[in-house]
Formats: sequence, C-alpha cells, structure tokens
Amino acid sequence: MNTHIDTSQDAPDATAIDPVCGMTVRLDAGKPQCEHHGTDYHFCNPKCHTRFVADPFFYLSGNNKKKQKSAPKNAMYTCPMDPEVVQEGPGTCPVCGMALEPMDGVSDGPNHELIDFTRRLWVSIAAAVPLLILTMGPMLGLPIREWIGETTALWTEFALATPVVLWAGMPLFHRGWTSIKTWNLNMWTLIMLGVGAAYGYSVFAMLFPDLFPDKMLMNGHVPVYFEASVVIIALVFVGQVLELRAREKTGDAIRALLDLAPKTARRINEDGTEYDAPLENILAGDQLRVRPGESIPVDGEIIEGSSSVDESMVTGEPVPVEKQVGDKVTGGTMNKNGGFIMQARHVGADTMLAKIVSMVASAQRSRAPIQSLADRVASYFVPTVVAAALIAMVLWLIFGPDPALAFAIVSAVSVLIIACPCALGLATPMSIMTATGRGAQVGVLIKEASALERMAAVDTLVIDKTGTLTQGRPVLSDVVPVDHMIEKDLLSMAASLEKGSEHPLADAIVQGAEERGAMISKISGFSALIGKGVKGDILGRQVALGNAALMRNLEVDISSLSARADDMRVGGKTVMFVSIDGALAGMLAVQDPIRPSSANAIAELHEMGIKIIMATGDNEATAQAVAGPLGIDQIVAGVMPRDKQRLVENLKSEGHVVAMAGDGINDAPALAAADVGIAMGSGADVAVESAGITLLGGDLVGIVRARKLAVATLRNIKQNLFFAFAYNSAGVPIAAGILYPLTGTLLSPMFAAAAMSLSSVSVITNALRLRRLKL
Repeated sequence: MNTHIDTSQDAPDATAIDPVCGMTVRLDAGKPQCEHHGTDYHFCNPKCHTRFVADPFFYLSGNNKKKQKSAPKNAMYTCPMDPEVVQEGPGTCPVCGMALEPMDGVSDGPNHELIDFTRRLWVSIAAAVPLLILTMGPMLGLPIREWIGETTALWTEFALATPVVLWAGMPLFHRGWTSIKTWNLNMWTLIMLGVGAAYGYSVFAMLFPDLFPDKMLMNGHVPVYFEASVVIIALVFVGQVLELRAREKTGDAIRALLDLAPKTARRINEDGTEYDAPLENILAGDQLRVRPGESIPVDGEIIEGSSSVDESMVTGEPVPVEKQVGDKVTGGTMNKNGGFIMQARHVGADTMLAKIVSMVASAQRSRAPIQSLADRVASYFVPTVVAAALIAMVLWLIFGPDPALAFAIVSAVSVLIIACPCALGLATPMSIMTATGRGAQVGVLIKEASALERMAAVDTLVIDKTGTLTQGRPVLSDVVPVDHMIEKDLLSMAASLEKGSEHPLADAIVQGAEERGAMISKISGFSALIGKGVKGDILGRQVALGNAALMRNLEVDISSLSARADDMRVGGKTVMFVSIDGALAGMLAVQDPIRPSSANAIAELHEMGIKIIMATGDNEATAQAVAGPLGIDQIVAGVMPRDKQRLVENLKSEGHVVAMAGDGINDAPALAAADVGIAMGSGADVAVESAGITLLGGDLVGIVRARKLAVATLRNIKQNLFFAFAYNSAGVPIAAGILYPLTGTLLSPMFAAAAMSLSSVSVITNALRLRRLKL
C-alpha cells in the first residue's frame, strides 16, 4: 500500500497522501475522509472521495497509476466547414468564424453558440416587427408616420435598429470580415456589405439630409433602410439557429454508441471476492463475471462458462452466437441465456466499441462539407456587385452633375443595399422546411438538410442485407418430416421443446407452430446443451432438437436428409434436426425472409441510374441467396464494420456519390462516412442517429421516395435562389443610375422595398409547391 497517513497528535501539520490523485492532504484542513478495512483515508476534494468509495481496490492496488500513464490528452476541436483547422479546446475557426466542435463528436454541457444566437434572434425579431409596422404601415392604410411625425419615426427606427446591427449582428460582421481577409467570398460577405451599407447610409442620411440632392428627398427627408438591415439579420439568424440545432444532434449517434457499454463491470479479485467496479477502472487482465441479460463490458476471452451472445452490433446478423471457453467476446454486445467469467483483453480506446465510436466521429468530421448554393452564387455575385458599386461611383464622379460626390456616394450605396436580398435567408430554409414536411407524410424523415442535396446526385447505393433487404428477424421457413412422420406432429414436438428454451431461434419455431395450428404440450426433463441444441420428455417420448453435432452425440442417423439440409444452408437457411426416441423424425429450417417490396424498389433505383452494392457480414452463399433473386449488381460478403466503411470510402475516392442504407450498429461507421446515410427506422438507434435520412417504414421503397424528393427539392432551391437574386440583380443597374440620363430619376426606396418583398413572396410561393409533390 502506497498510502502515507500521519495521524500523530503531536504533529500539528500532520498530512496524508490522497490515494486517488497522490496529492498531499493536511489532516486539519477539514477535507473529506473515509474508513476502509480499519484504515482512515483522506482526500483533497469530494471528487476523489467519491471515486475511492466506488472502487477502493483499484486505487489501493496501484492500478490507478497504470491508468494515469495512458491518460488521454485534452479534447481536440475542429471546424465543421474547414476540417483542416484543429486546436486544443473550444474556440472559433480563423477561416470562416464558425464555432469549433469536439473531434470525438460529443460535447459536454450546453451549446453556447446556439444559446447566444437564439438570444440574438429574439432581439432581432423584437426589433424587426415594430420596424416593419412603422415602415410598411402606410402601404397597409396605417398612417403611423403621419401620426407621430417623420422626424420621430426616423429616430424610432434608428433606436430599434442600432442594438440589432451593432450588437446582435456582430457575429455576422465578424464572419463577413473573415471571409474578406481570407478572400473566401460567401454569403457572409454579402450580408456584411448589405447590412453595413444599409445601416451606415441610413444613419448618415438621417443626421445630414442637407447633403443629399433635392431629387432624393421624400416628404422632406432622405429615404432610409433601417428596417432592411434588421430584417436581413433576423432572417439570417433563423437559418443559423436551425442549422446549429441540427448540428448539435450529430453527437447523438456517438452518445447512443457509448450507452451500449455498461457503466460498471463485476470484477473478481484474486481472493475470490466480487464487486461492481466503474468501467473506466477496468484494466487488461482483470477477471470479470457476466451474468445473463447483461451487456459485456469490454473485449476479452471466456475462461469459464458458456452462453449465447447477441453480436448484431458487430456483424449485423440477428441470430446470437454460441460462446464457450476460449471464445472471444466483444464489449457492448449482449449476453443472452448463460453466465460466464471472462478475462479483459482490450479496454478503453482499444475495444471494438471504442473503435466504432472513433470511426463514426471520424467519418462525421471527414465528410466533405457541401457549400450551400447561396454561397456558390454569392462567390460570383459579391465581387460583381462590389465592382458595379465602384464603377457607378467613378462614373458619377466623372460625368455626374453637381453635387457629383453626393450622387456618387448615393448610387454606390444604393447598389450595395439593393444587392443584399432579404429572400436569400428564405431561399434554402423554405424549400427544406416544405420538403421535410412532405417527406414525413410518406415516412421519409430528413435529419440533415444537406443530405437532400447530396441524395439528388447519388449514383451508387450500398445496402446492408439484414433488416434492409430482409425483415431482420428469423422466421420458420421449412418443416420437413421423414416418411412416417406427420408434419403437424413434428412441428408440435419441436415447438413444445422450444417453448421452454432460451435458444435464439426458439421464438421463430414456436411462433411458426402457432401460426400453423400445431399443439404445444407440456415438457419434463428439459435440458439445454450449449452450442448443440435442447432435449426433453414430451408425452412420455424422448425428443431432441439441434444441429448435426447433437444428432451424432445421440447416435441418430441424419444421412437421409443431409443433402437437402446442405441445399437449405446454401439458400441462407439455418437447419435443425429433430429426433424422437433416438430416431430421426425430420428437420426444421429458419431464415430471415426478403422484404416483399425489395425487388420492385431495386428495379426503380436501377431505372434512376443507381448501382446497387450489397455489403453484409454473412457468408457468400447466404448473401448470394438474397442478392440473386433481387438483381443486385455487386456482393461484398463477410465484412466487419470497418470493412463497410472502407468500401464506402473507396467508392467515394473513385468519384462516386455514395448513399449507404442500413439498420444496425455495425452500419453506423459506413452510414456516417457515406455522402448520404439512410437508416431504416426499424433498426438500431445509433444507425438512425448516424444517418442523414431515416425511413420510418424500414422499406426500400422509401429510398425511391427520398431520391424523388431530393431531386425536386434541389430544383426548387435553385429556382428560389433565382427569385432571391433576380429582382435585386435587375435593380442594380437602376440603383447605379443607368436611367438618370434618360428620365432624370434615381432609384426610389419604394422600388427597393418592392423588389425585396416581391422576391420573398416568390420564394415562399415556389417553395410551397413541394407540398403537392407526387412521391
């Protein structure tokens, strides 16, 4: 024991060593303490005390020092839009200004950027509503400005707009300035220029109206754009808050995976005593007891006992696997009907579950960010608008009438103002919002807006077998009696025996017997032979059901059915033999059936030009039995979770746009790595969380619907962006003064307001057309 305790009453500075962290603790400092096996231990803080009480053996044996040597570094953060940006701890991206996210995909505590942006959104809305009433009132027959006076109205607009622009809009200005410094011109550049020009010009026009030409005055005052600057900021924050809420949910897949492992493991000490220790304190070499129905805590090897283990997390297959002494088990998988003692081999970050977590987090980070269509348009639109503003200013300075400088400034600012479309903030969100609602009506749930854009371009679909092409649960498919046996009697005996069994396939046999009207009798002398089958007495007869090994042990000749059994196995079925009183009575077969709709759905996907690849953890023969009748283009059998992810990554490296459809925990890394992850709603929660699209019915027809919806939505977004930019683009030359030589008029603020309103109405009306989309 490495704990030092000095309890001498003669020493006023008596100290002890904290057994958890190793710090020196003064005994007269009132720190936490506890007694264990007759010895007092002292701690530097309550956290160390809590850890010690939970697992005294771990700390008193010196194992904590082994753990400290391999302690992980502080969490690393990266930018979702610029993955090359990596730093220790949270912060903001130096390229685009977005908040960095943890690289492990899980963030502790609240999302401070979401909280901050939500607050700024409500402030912006609170100011935008009265501003719109004040400026649009006269058009609606409310002469508010006449009631309070034009001067008071202007100062009221200034008072409402100033906190929004100078406080709420600061993060947007920061991103816009960053985009200029890095010359990554995007929507933030456009917003910064438009809002800045609108607000700056309005303040100047309100304070110094005498400096403007008389032709620009309306009711004795220069038109201002306070409401435009505030509405633009509010619309942008609506989109940002929705995006942040969606991004916050990407960590749910990681949390769902972490929840698969138990929080504690039952450690067996060298003296034979047992206790539940925190999972993080388990080290390689520890002996652990796993009881029926418990999750296996870490990767290891069975050294005593036997059981069946549900390994669908790793293989995706629905049938549990029999485990005996010497077999390896995986942390996070579920122990079924037996208990055993295992020795830990891999713990912490070395376990299979931890590696799957790492793969999912890595795939989510490495997914190439799809730049929004608005940004792509803005990358060309921004320099064009700035050039137009500068050209207009220069031309007015050279050829304009007196005061030339005033006309030049007004024209340049007008170009920047009208070029910032209010509808830009609505163009994509309105289409996405309408499309997600339409998709939900037909069982297609869209978790990520960008998934719709990518789904429209998919040319390769990788699908899992179990639960995707098939129903994901075994059913009784064949009952084959020998010549002298009646089928219903054979099924009655088998179901009666399996009624008391915990065998993984027992439910399928019992349910199949009930559906076929077979009677189930009482059983006595029941015994289960792990890895072989079950036997017992039914109506005075010795009945056994199991594999060929059990029949050999009972000296039952199965040669008459061997050839047919081999054919069934090639077809992907699991075969079990039945003997009665030492003689072969027949055999049963269980399989995971193909979904009725799979064939038609695959045919439609082929018509859309999509290549279908089936990736499964099952063997080649079973995979071919499913893929052959469905006309699947390519089969990849016997794959592990990492292999599925590599398959997806290789396809992407070849230039394919890849969608992955799956329903199991083993599919999560591939779902996250694919351009589009499609989860079957009937599958594991972690698969649903790793995917951008979820099909509620778990039916491949949903993929066809998702594709149609994606194509229509992307087309709708492009139309909306046209409406968002078209009216304003048409207004740019007018704002620059192209009509002045012909008509002697400059841009009217009414024209700017009409252009902004018309573009917004056009965007909303067009987006709502998606509600009538036929899927």
